[in-house]
This record gives sequence, structure tokens and C-alpha cells, in this order.
Amino acid sequence: MHKQIEGIIENIEKVMIGKREVAELSVVALLSGGHVLLEDVPGVGKTMMVRALAKSVSAEFKRIQFTPDLLPSDVLGVSIYNPKTLQFEFRPGPIVGNIILADEINRTSPKTQSALLESMEEASVTIDGETLQIPKPFFVMATQNPIEYEGTYPLPEAQLDRFLLKIKMGYPTAQEEIEVLRRAEKTEPITQLSPVISIEELLELQEEVLNVYVDDSIKSYIVQLARATRKVSEIYLGVSPRASIALMKACQAYAKMKDRDFVKPDDVQYLAPYVFGHRIILKPEARYEGVTVEGIVDRILSNAVIPIKRYAEQ
Repeated sequence: MHKQIEGIIENIEKVMIGKREVAELSVVALLSGGHVLLEDVPGVGKTMMVRALAKSVSAEFKRIQFTPDLLPSDVLGVSIYNPKTLQFEFRPGPIVGNIILADEINRTSPKTQSALLESMEEASVTIDGETLQIPKPFFVMATQNPIEYEGTYPLPEAQLDRFLLKIKMGYPTAQEEIEVLRRAEKTEPITQLSPVISIEELLELQEEVLNVYVDDSIKSYIVQLARATRKVSEIYLGVSPRASIALMKACQAYAKMKDRDFVKPDDVQYLAPYVFGHRIILKPEARYEGVTVEGIVDRILSNAVIPIKRYAEQ
């Protein structure tokens, strides 16, 4: 594994016990300039994961607690009249930062959810006709509870499509939970965390990710998988070309994490469920019959033609 990236993950593991895969996937999204949707029940460490990641890379961390009465201006910012200068001055909202925690994003109204579309796609905020660029790195990690639906607003397809990956935390094992108790007995582990790389080093890593080689056969493999989701009878809506781009960029970041300068078919197979899963909408009758998105993605991966021969000849 790449030495600097491994240092970030090991630093996160000082706080997050038994969540190495979640930490790796979160770093993959950060390196590729994408965003993450963390979905799981309360109390499994979703917020702690974001805080640990922000501390590990010495980034500015901001938290937005989404509630039904939250307004778009509360997220993006607002122009305030200054009587001294006789002009309106823009005051940026909490979305203008490096690493943003959008906590319980499905508890706010669709109007406020849509306020995130521009910032997550273009890293900018437009207020009163003026556009403000959000400084890099810019990374949003949103959380939502899949169990409690009362008072929530499901994210629309356009919003879900802005997230590079969707990750589930899961409960720790018995031994891992004992270790969690041991570390939290006398102190809060997150307070002991210190940065392992600087913002400048992180930006350099993001630039290096862009130079990871993706062979045309790998690109064809990604497109083959994406097009397959649009042909399955149980699927109402398959993935968009944006998903194909997201999978390619995620694979580049994952290859860099593994200290490679090229993408392998294995990378595509590993990341496809995390990139495609939240972008696929099943038909109602398929859901009633017990069909799952995970099962369909596994079936597509099993039936796809893997570019092994050409890859092995290189």
C-alpha cells in the first residue's frame, strides 16, 4: 500500500476499531474528489469516521446538522447588508470548507437537499448571481439512518448520483466492541488524534491519482457493466454515464492506494457495488419478490466479460 495513504488509514484506525474497509473506501473517495453517503443505524461511528478523517489530513472540518426547518441559505450562506460600506457582503455558509459532515441529510426538505447539488458537483456556491469557488480539497460525507423513516425525505436520484460511494458501517464484533470500550474508558480517542499529512500533500496525491493509467479495455469493461444495468428487466432505472466516470475515478484512486500506476479488472469488480448500488432503482414488483440491488450487481459482474487476456499480455 502507498505509504502516505496507509498512514492516513492507520491513523483513522486508532479511533475506528475494525472498520478498515470503510476507512479505505472513504480515503478512495477523498483522493478521487468524490463524496460518500454513509448509511447505517445510529451509534456505529459514522460521525466519528468523518471527524477522524478530517483530523488525519489536517483539513478544516465543518458539520451541518440537517433538520426539517433548515433553509438553503443556512447551508450555502447569505448576503448581509453592511451599512458602513452601503453594500451587501456575502457570508459563506458551512458548506464552504474542506471536509463537510452532512449529518442525517434525509431529515431536511428536498429544497435544502437540492442546495447541495451545485457544490457537490462543481465545488462552487452561487448566491445572488455571484459564484464562489470552494477551496480544495472539498469532500462531503453525508449520513442517513435507513431504519427510521418518520419525518424524513428520501434523497432524489439526482442527489444520490452526486455521491461517489455508498457505504454501510455495520456493527463491530464482540472483541472489537470490547476494544472500543477499553479505549473510551478514560479518554475520548478522537482528541488524541493528530494529522499525518498536510493539505498540500493531500492535493499532490489527488493530482497523482489523475495520472493512474486506465487501459481502453478497462474502460470498455466499465461501460459494459454500466450498460448492463440499463437492460435488466427488474431495474426501473440503470446507472448514468456519470456513474461510469465515478467508477473509473474510484478505480484510479484505489490503484494509487495499492501503490500501482494502473487499474486492474479486480479494482472494477471490487468497487462496482459501492458505486452502482445507490444509483439503481428497482421496479416495485421486483422489490416485492425479494430482488435486491446487491444481487443484481453481483449477477451483472458474474456475466460480464472480463478483459483478462489483453491485460495479461501487457
